Amino acid sequence: MAPLRFSANVSWLFPELPGLPARLRAAGSSGFEAAEVAWPYSESPEALARAAREAGLRLVLINTPPGDREKGEMGLGAVPGRQAAFREGLEQAVLKEHWEDAAAREGFVCSAEFLRLEMIHLMAGRVPLGADRAAVRSEMETVFLENLRHAAGVLAQESLVGLLEPINTRSTDPQYFLDTPQQAAAILQKVGRPNLQLQMDIFHWQIMDGNLTGNIREFLPLVGHVQVAQVPGRGEPDSPGELNFPYLFQLLEDEGYKGFVGCEYQPQGDTAEGLNWLRSYWDRRGRPQAGQ
Repeated sequence: MAPLRFSANVSWLFPELPGLPARLRAAGSSGFEAAEVAWPYSESPEALARAAREAGLRLVLINTPPGDREKGEMGLGAVPGRQAAFREGLEQAVLKEHWEDAAAREGFVCSAEFLRLEMIHLMAGRVPLGADRAAVRSEMETVFLENLRHAAGVLAQESLVGLLEPINTRSTDPQYFLDTPQQAAAILQKVGRPNLQLQMDIFHWQIMDGNLTGNIREFLPLVGHVQVAQVPGRGEPDSPGELNFPYLFQLLEDEGYKGFVGCEYQPQGDTAEGLNWLRSYWDRRGRPQAGQ
């Protein structure tokens, strides 16, 4: 069995450093081979391209734009009346010129390695403030299905995968529309597009449903990306909490998971010093070979 591959979510890790380029460089220096950025749109593409090249990182995952944060939006995929804005944001996320022209100006080709995206998290968004979740569920699902079918076609043209991530509504975001793996899997089945997959954030899954062994085994065939953080504090995997990550990592290996495991947690101190858990994993299991 091949060892797991880890990516650094630099929107979360290395908060002690200013700006995404510095965080990308730190991720590369810490041994990561890939990075995730929640929302890279406010950063200079040239700066991101340069930092990724210097760090030897692939940028494997971004989110679609959140919408109007001042109005409380956190994604638009399932939000009634915001279909046009969702599609505009999707185009912004996949726009090849945004990444490849920046890479060319920095002297390399995106598609070869560095800033060639692989996955985009298609954020569902929140139940409108004041609305009853049960009352609007059907309408929001209909909007989401419509937008996902459109997104699947757009992403297929760029050989990209779209991800659906359930976010827990018990502590993190009580208004978020998509909150369980069961709900996400049912929506994926209705859409029926092979380039739409499930994003398994173990932090959210544990809080909403527990039963991680059963849920991982049941839903892993749909999973295109995994993210990890301890529960309930959302710290490093070896920080105090409910989850036994050596067991969970072994379970992912045993079940044949081949994608990246994204480190999306809040460091309890200096990020690099807090990576002892990852260095211990590498010492025990080794690191994946290039192209593995």
